[in-house]
Amino acid sequence: MGYFLGSFGQKKLGDRQVALLLALFLAGGQILAGCSSGPQNETVGRSPMAEGDQATELAEEAPMPTAAAPAEREMQPPSEPFQGEDLSQEDYNLIEDNPFFLAQTDPLSTFAIDVDTAAYSNVRRFLNDGMLPPPDAVRIEELINYFSYDYAEPTDGKPFAINTEVATAPWQPEHRLVRIGLQGQKLASEELPPNNLVFLFDVSGSMNDADKLPLLKSGFRLLINELRPEDRISIVVYAGAAGLVLPPTSGAEKETILAALESLEAGGSTAGGEGIELAYQQAADSFIENGNNRVILATDGDFNVGMSSDSELVRLIEEKREQDIFLTVLGFGSGNLKDAKMEQLANNGNGNYAYIDSILEAKKVLVTEMGGTLVTLAKDVKIQVEFNPNLVQAYRLIGYENRLLAAQDFNDDTKDAGELGAGHQVTALYEVVPVGAESPIDLPQVDELKYQENTTTTSDFSDELMQLKLRYKQPTGDTSELITQAIANQIIPWRGTSEDFQFAAAVAEFGMLLRDSEYRGESNFDQVIKLAQDAKGADLEGYRSEFIQLAKTAQALKF
Repeated sequence: MGYFLGSFGQKKLGDRQVALLLALFLAGGQILAGCSSGPQNETVGRSPMAEGDQATELAEEAPMPTAAAPAEREMQPPSEPFQGEDLSQEDYNLIEDNPFFLAQTDPLSTFAIDVDTAAYSNVRRFLNDGMLPPPDAVRIEELINYFSYDYAEPTDGKPFAINTEVATAPWQPEHRLVRIGLQGQKLASEELPPNNLVFLFDVSGSMNDADKLPLLKSGFRLLINELRPEDRISIVVYAGAAGLVLPPTSGAEKETILAALESLEAGGSTAGGEGIELAYQQAADSFIENGNNRVILATDGDFNVGMSSDSELVRLIEEKREQDIFLTVLGFGSGNLKDAKMEQLANNGNGNYAYIDSILEAKKVLVTEMGGTLVTLAKDVKIQVEFNPNLVQAYRLIGYENRLLAAQDFNDDTKDAGELGAGHQVTALYEVVPVGAESPIDLPQVDELKYQENTTTTSDFSDELMQLKLRYKQPTGDTSELITQAIANQIIPWRGTSEDFQFAAAVAEFGMLLRDSEYRGESNFDQVIKLAQDAKGADLEGYRSEFIQLAKTAQALKF
């Protein structure tokens, strides 16, 4: 009873309402008791849906009480409150929100781009299961980058284009919000280079659940159907030991590849390091010059035998990335999800990380966005922003806490950074405190320096809010190229901003609320929902509509 009522947002009901609901439940149970029920179809995960469909699904999934004889009802103990799955074995890296920095003393902000989307689908999993996610599972940049935006494409021969926009921050009216958007060059399927893909599958005992190996198989069937004759596929598995299930095979031999996939069964402990070694060896042996050479690791991240420490695995991945072999990490399952480990492997292996919570998410990652997931346009992409202290009092980067770089790392081509795939988009948001603004935030206080001049520049940059610089390398290059662009001090009224900007702001505000960020200002879920609804646009795939439903769910769970 408590579980069913919880799906209504945990509203307090009066005695009359409770009595009415109980009567309806008992009547329904008596009707159902006389009916035979057919087999139920199992589904894994949920798809984006309209509000009416969401309500229908919740009603269909709610456990239906059965009628009991009066004597039985009297003797039954009070029902236990709904207990969710034990998630104590899940592992997330600590995230501390980026603070504000003074533009006068710390004018440079440097970070590596991040195209991962795992945090959003993982947050969705928690909310759909009726739980709030742990704060450290909420990486705001990954929530924002989960969605597609209408960014201008490159026209100058560069692998990506830069899009910017400045407006008032909706959760802090005295502040400004700056959006930086990168749009990777889009490639048609016939333009994609040949693939040398090594599927590295975790088939240990921990992968036996329906949302792990069975879902993995279903997802990779979709990818296999997209393969071309020029593509090569190998399958490596690991459990107690690693083994080669399928040697390099042409994408034309789909039946052979599918048969190897279907033969996989879960069992045993997890020797992840050994599997990674073998997978990279296979990728190197089948290396395609000017092709896409990539290992795709699918796992819950629970490596528990052999090389299993994070530092050992990271060193191994760092060594292998020098072979121009890229890495995609796909996380599956719940209960023992090692998010921290998988994110770290992807970050250090010239790769990306997605979490697969449903067959529709598998289709999004492996089919719809296959170019971005599998084909790298530029590697070691870094962003450095210099703020104009004449106009900017303080600033903070929203998200990217685990992608920050030292200022000197920007020009150091030996420092690893993020990768941008074909058609990929990257969005970064800065919250800026203008000079002279009465900010409610306690900004950092720094004593005046004795040996430095504390005056602002006298050059005429009054129309420039900040200078944006990017460095990137070609997929197999070792020397970076530089792009610079000034961002004008042109504040757009909120109603004049793009729907994409407004939606990205709504997602950022949603993330701050989930994290209970000290910088959330006047944020509230009503505002998040209103912003997202106003900026939903055409929403052909339904992802923005789904976000609105998740925001409503989080609001009910949080309050």
